[in-house]
Amino acid sequence: MANPWFQFKQFTIQQDRSAMKVTTDGCLFGAWIAENIKKQTLQYYHCLDIGTGTGLLTLMLAQENEIAIDAIEIDKDAFEQAVENVTASPWSGRIQVVHADAREFESENQYDVIISNPPFYERELKSDDAKKNIAHHNEGLLFPELLSIIKKLLSPAGTFYLLLPYKRNNEIKALLSEYDLAIQQMTFVRQSVAHDYFRIMLAGKFKNAGFAETVIDEIAIKNNEDNYSEVFLSLLKKYYLHL
Repeated sequence: MANPWFQFKQFTIQQDRSAMKVTTDGCLFGAWIAENIKKQTLQYYHCLDIGTGTGLLTLMLAQENEIAIDAIEIDKDAFEQAVENVTASPWSGRIQVVHADAREFESENQYDVIISNPPFYERELKSDDAKKNIAHHNEGLLFPELLSIIKKLLSPAGTFYLLLPYKRNNEIKALLSEYDLAIQQMTFVRQSVAHDYFRIMLAGKFKNAGFAETVIDEIAIKNNEDNYSEVFLSLLKKYYLHL
């Protein structure tokens, strides 16, 4: 049974009511987003987290960046858990957790940053666990629908961040192009230097936003000695208790 909580240096994730637990790749993605935003020359004011789950990405981003965040979650139990986690954090004053279907979400703002850990398993067999189906599949929110939401709510100079399975690598660029979006950076993730890639961390903008060629790099979570790699340590040391 998964631990009912995950303790970070500056906040705690309670996760007993959420189908999606804290994962290493999710933590890496949150730290990668936070670090990328800190490096931006533009000032970012508003962020949207689509499918926040426990609020993990939102809280990792809030820890390292002075930014207001709207975090959407469709599942009632996960929404209430995200509210619990955000309320107990030091940054609750600039985070709003919203119980909503992302397809129906309306905002007066356009967002400087949109982040999402979207459905990994659409088009694959669903489990018997209804909550996991919602978390993994978003019950009808397909990847093209997510891109449509990003196109609608992202500010002209804004950046979106997605965590995707590596097997979608060949189709990503064409799908994004259909929604006037383009890839700014792709970071391929592997469990260790001996493993194949299993995730893609992607940063993108509108096609006409104007940026240099796509940056492509990689991160291995573990090194040859089966210890955390230097890159992983540099990103997660601000969050993990024992680093």
